[in-house]
Amino acid sequence: MQLPELDDNSHDAETCVAQRATAASRSTWISVAVNLVLTTAQISAGIFSKSQGLIADGIHSLSDLVADFVVLLANHHSQKEADKDHPYGHHRFETAASLVLGVLLLAVGAGMLWAAFKKLESPDSVQTVHILALWVAAGALLVKELLFRYMLAVAKRVKSSMLVANAWHARSDAASSLVVGLGIIGNLAGYPILDPIAALVVGLMVSKMGLEFGWDALHDLMDRSADDQEVQAIRNTVIETPGVLGVHDLRTRKMGDMIVVDAHIEVTSTQTVEAGHDIAVEVRQRVMQRHRVLNLMVHVDPAQRPDRDHLPVH
Repeated sequence: MQLPELDDNSHDAETCVAQRATAASRSTWISVAVNLVLTTAQISAGIFSKSQGLIADGIHSLSDLVADFVVLLANHHSQKEADKDHPYGHHRFETAASLVLGVLLLAVGAGMLWAAFKKLESPDSVQTVHILALWVAAGALLVKELLFRYMLAVAKRVKSSMLVANAWHARSDAASSLVVGLGIIGNLAGYPILDPIAALVVGLMVSKMGLEFGWDALHDLMDRSADDQEVQAIRNTVIETPGVLGVHDLRTRKMGDMIVVDAHIEVTSTQTVEAGHDIAVEVRQRVMQRHRVLNLMVHVDPAQRPDRDHLPVH
């Protein structure tokens, strides 16, 4: 018996989405301002001081700036209400944004690697950098680390995977600034080749992170289930509902940072249709109140023969 859509707890999911959208917009605009300043300072100082590592780091900051606008765009679209063509809403805009971030990082990393290899092929062309490069790299490292900690705290508070991805993008910038700083110190100490080597390491870091983000987002777009711990928590909520004797075929799929759930509950076979429906309504209410569940579709089975409806069709 398939149950109709109910709206009893739609406000819980809507409130969660609204809070996430507000937090995402605020933190991302802060990131935009920071990355705009860093991009300008790093690339300008890198050109002046002849530091390939600092220029690479500036390009990484530029990719952060582009990524911020991707997040803002996805955040805007993911807030749209469900419609005829998107009955579950537009939450997967966030997942698509994470995929774009991953591809962007991968492309930027590949460009950095190519530029670094070209320099390493001609080590005599590597020049000694100006001390200004070191001060800019140190300042960028401090700012990026503070930005990462702020963005990650916001992302965890609202439980947004898209914001987590963008926060770690900022952390990759902090790590790259550290590597660049070490490369500049080595260059100033009489080992010029260390500057393009630092740029090479930054390229590898960015490429690796891009691959990981893109791969995770791709799996989510292919209806990857929620993690085992969350699935078990949902199962416990269902089975603890009065009138539920068992649960099977509980399936989940991620919808952005929310979850869509299908479940078969088992009730006493002597229950009336109305009583079974009431139990299913209670299950749906409890699950949507306690978990990040966007929708729960419940199928009611008699406890004595729960799998009868799964027999092969002849």
